[in-house]
Amino acid sequence: MIELEVCADSVRSCIAARRGGAHRIELSAGLSDGGLTPSYSFAEIALENCDLPIYPIIRPRGGDFLYDEYELRQMEYDIEYFYELGVAGFVFGVLTPQGELDLLANARLLDAADGKPCTLHRAFDMVRNPMKSLDEAIRLGFSRILTSGGAVSALSGVDQIRELVGVAADRITIMAGSGVRPENALEVVTRSGVGALHGTLRSTYDSAMVYRNPRVSMGGEDAGKEYLLGATDETKVRALIEQFR
Repeated sequence: MIELEVCADSVRSCIAARRGGAHRIELSAGLSDGGLTPSYSFAEIALENCDLPIYPIIRPRGGDFLYDEYELRQMEYDIEYFYELGVAGFVFGVLTPQGELDLLANARLLDAADGKPCTLHRAFDMVRNPMKSLDEAIRLGFSRILTSGGAVSALSGVDQIRELVGVAADRITIMAGSGVRPENALEVVTRSGVGALHGTLRSTYDSAMVYRNPRVSMGGEDAGKEYLLGATDETKVRALIEQFR
């Protein structure tokens, strides 16, 4: 059975993921920025309404994965606060200016997690030497690595993912993510050998707003954008899972 983690940015998405058969939630805000730290209230309500293991992403801003001391302290505090809420684990990653894992910074965050399992997110796809960083992630104590194989999508990076799976053996879980959908999940798994997948598996739906001011848009010149909403699609989650039963 393939383990499926769904990236969710709303409680609605968490519930849809659970109903569809997902195994774990990566809790996130700012999906358009690649995922940002969610609010504590969001995490608390998600924990109250979804009984899947919930892993908040710890990423204070969009952009690169090189953080200053203020940002690292913010990340440590976020981990401590989420820990008290009772989350299952955490998702983060810090790099050096030279494109390597920042061993000291990642160790600080792992210490703050105090033994809870941690995922090294797709900061891993930005490293200079993936195989070296794989070994370092294992020595640091990460439980899994989320990767697209250093490519724009997991399917296009499937060769590198397969190589990572082989080198990792049973020392750490390699989880393929980026562009994973029911239509390509089986190919990604077959060609890479991964035992875990990550995806948003979203669909859009129309807002319930009846009155819509045509003269104002919260999306700049993209009028009406705020009335097209997105969330995890239970049917897509189920369609992906059913291929591996």
